[in-house]
Amino acid sequence: MQPTKVTIPVPSKDPKKKEEEKPEQDAKAATAKKIKDEEKEGEDLSEEDLQLKNELEMLIERLREPNTELYRPALETLRTLIRTSTSSMTSVPKPLKFLHPHYPGLQALYETWSPSVDKSLFADILSVLAMTYSDTQPRGTLRYRLLSASLRPAAAPLSEPGSWGHEYVRHLAAELGEEYSLREFDEEGVEKESEENKVPGTVDDLRNLAVECATFLLQHNAEPDAVDLLEELEIVDRIVDLVDENTYERVCQYMIRCVNLLPPPDDISFLKTAHSIYAKHNKFPQALSLSIRLGDPALIRRDFNAPANPAMKKQLAFLLARAQVPKEWLETPAEDGMDDGESELPEDLVECLSNTRLSAQFKEFGKELNVLEPKSLEDVYKSHLENTRPTTTVDSAKANLAGTFVNAFVNAGFGNDKLMAKAEEGNSWVYKNKDHGMLSATASLGLSLLWDTDEGLSQVDKYTYSSEEYIKAGALLATGILNTGVRTEADAALALLGEYVENKSVPLKTSAIVGLGLAYAGSQREDIMMLLLPYVSDDSLSMEIASLTSLALGFIFVGSGNGEIASTILQTLMEREDKQLDEKWARYMVLGLALLYLGLQDASDATIATLKAIEHQISQLAVVLVDMCSFAGTGNVLKVQELLHYCDEHIEKAPKEKKDEKDATSEEPPKDDTFQAFAVIGIALVAMGEEVGAEMSLRQFNHLMHYGEPIIRKAVPLALGLVSASNPQLPIMDTLSKYSHDSDLQVALNAIFAMGLIGAGTNNARLAQMLRQLAGYYYKEPDCLFMVRIAQGLVHMGKGTLTINPFWNDRTIMSRTAVAGLLATLTAFTEAKGFILDKYHWFLYFLVPSMSPRFLITLDEDLNNIPVSVRVGQAVDVVGQAGKPRTISGFQTHSTPVRLGTTERAELATEEYIPFAHVLEGFVILQKNPGWEKEDKMDI
Repeated sequence: MQPTKVTIPVPSKDPKKKEEEKPEQDAKAATAKKIKDEEKEGEDLSEEDLQLKNELEMLIERLREPNTELYRPALETLRTLIRTSTSSMTSVPKPLKFLHPHYPGLQALYETWSPSVDKSLFADILSVLAMTYSDTQPRGTLRYRLLSASLRPAAAPLSEPGSWGHEYVRHLAAELGEEYSLREFDEEGVEKESEENKVPGTVDDLRNLAVECATFLLQHNAEPDAVDLLEELEIVDRIVDLVDENTYERVCQYMIRCVNLLPPPDDISFLKTAHSIYAKHNKFPQALSLSIRLGDPALIRRDFNAPANPAMKKQLAFLLARAQVPKEWLETPAEDGMDDGESELPEDLVECLSNTRLSAQFKEFGKELNVLEPKSLEDVYKSHLENTRPTTTVDSAKANLAGTFVNAFVNAGFGNDKLMAKAEEGNSWVYKNKDHGMLSATASLGLSLLWDTDEGLSQVDKYTYSSEEYIKAGALLATGILNTGVRTEADAALALLGEYVENKSVPLKTSAIVGLGLAYAGSQREDIMMLLLPYVSDDSLSMEIASLTSLALGFIFVGSGNGEIASTILQTLMEREDKQLDEKWARYMVLGLALLYLGLQDASDATIATLKAIEHQISQLAVVLVDMCSFAGTGNVLKVQELLHYCDEHIEKAPKEKKDEKDATSEEPPKDDTFQAFAVIGIALVAMGEEVGAEMSLRQFNHLMHYGEPIIRKAVPLALGLVSASNPQLPIMDTLSKYSHDSDLQVALNAIFAMGLIGAGTNNARLAQMLRQLAGYYYKEPDCLFMVRIAQGLVHMGKGTLTINPFWNDRTIMSRTAVAGLLATLTAFTEAKGFILDKYHWFLYFLVPSMSPRFLITLDEDLNNIPVSVRVGQAVDVVGQAGKPRTISGFQTHSTPVRLGTTERAELATEEYIPFAHVLEGFVILQKNPGWEKEDKMDI
């Protein structure tokens, strides 16, 4: 059958609003077209179609007659004809096709009727016909729909929009969004906007109609469309009441995936809405993971106290422990004495919350994977594979120092390395180093005994009595390191380090302060703030002490937005002399301030305004740092653009080459460009939260590397390391490999370190091979060789059982303490000569807060390990896909405990157990599935 020649444009998007054509012209054009078409049409139509066409025309004639009795049956017949007409997906339904030419005439007719129920029905039908005219008369469907509703008596409301079919609802939804955005501009003058094609109804009418459409869409598997519609009308919170147990999961997943792509404050409202849905449907772990992302103490406390099942509470406690949520947040705030608050949580919950089991479980995990045996340095370097001329091995200080770090990183957490923890009496590695090397060597003991508070303290203890100042300082740092991320009742770290904070000796003082910062990272302890704050504000102290104290407070109060600390640091920045603010330490003072606002988005606006008022150049650096930390991991596109703008400033250096030794006497001190280095790192920091953004940032880094100033080029490898920490992707590996042979040694140095970062804890063979080649290439460059060794240590960190990637819980939650650790380490590399390659190599231990085990351990309800088979494969994003697609691809089946890569995901292989957690990683408590064995017997 030949199709008719009436062309009806059905655009995929609603066209822009055109100038309204007068209905009379339309009608004339349509009649002229009709006469032309009719000659052809006669021969094209089949019997049925002709019959339908004539019937429709007869009904329209009836509407034109003066006899009002005939209106109602005619309209109802029209309605049934339109509704019952079926058509294939690709063609326009027949009745709409035949009625299309009559539409302008019917519009004119409609205007002549007096208001009545019949007129409402007529408007309803016109609303459907308007779909075929959406290009010339925008929002006609919506207009007639609302007119029709307004003509109805309240008792008999209009039928659901869904009764006209899916296409009609989609059409309405599109027009609602368009109309709402036009309405918005001025709240008062809404009425005056356009007289001619005014859509009736208030904003509330639009919203109610949107809710009706969303309800229909939710029932018909179009969850994303429903969310988008409500988001356009700014009422996304109403979806909580529309979802049921079949749709809420898909709605929440879609909303959570949207968060990275929304501008503030919509992203927060989406998280809160998804949280309300999960809470309403008693999905405790999902709700808790969202309240951790929101960082809201009241929500976290409510979610934690919601379930009655003790096993579920333990599971939530494991989640909170992994997120380093302060335990104090869970206690109901008591007015006077806190004694009654303490005793509320039962012993076993406190144990889960304070991570005390971590060390024992981690060693157990190592045993399962056969990596318990300590690795020697040669196992890591494999120098027999390097193609260098064999040199006589002299114990050079630099090589020994590198050995210290490699040994610490590789054997981290196992507590059995040969050089320190299990060294023979009097043969300890400490004495193979001198001065600051001793500090790092002693501190490495803390890393080896990571998380093992009991054994660790007794091992470190003997070094605290040493007469050597540096060994003593190292022991203090070790105490801080081994308490990182583990909270004990005894509060040993505070007891041991607190007294040294007042010590006159600078190494002891700084080690104690940094040790406290590491041990209590993220705990927001007020008592430690009282202890440390005076050292920030005291002008008589060196910048070094003040800045490290500021950094330690930044660690402890990371992402808290604590006003007292912020104002103290701001005060100090204003009061210190210019010469002091020019020191390399100033960047750490500012970093401490920036960490307070990590992930808080707009909360830092006031601080940024204050920073701009500081006259010294440091204000520029501070603004960049605070701004980038506030939006860390949000993927906010506007922030990335802003940071890119900082990078394109071309800063003329004054004839003085050295930027560190500025002279107050010269009229115009050279402009400091350190802020550009941080802007580059900032791009990575903001973009790393969202995969598409992270991929796009790689291209920007490429441009910056080509065209940037030296300071920018130095920072690019660091940014690459941050954007893909513990996630060695081939393109990034190759890029860094190229930069690691750069003619500018500082770029090469940072690239080598970044290779360590992207491979941290992955045992990546390809990276290990690249680093061995670099070791051969740089065998005469002690600094670069030192860095290659450290990178080798990082790649084999924890023998491949640890990760420094700050995202966990299926890469949805950003760990603030981990980001703080990474930023503090990268900051040291913005001036590697002044920090890492100088006496401050122990700054590498700032990585400790971001080190966490990458395991999945399954426990029964009494927290004993139970082996179950799980499938581990690459995670696949299935949000918004139809049906129930596989969430992992290319999986292998293992028995727990099992190691998970950065981009991997696990799921249980059988249904024998039901997990309490919604994401299988870290500690997962399982419950026997009561209905499981029965099925098994039936198979026989």
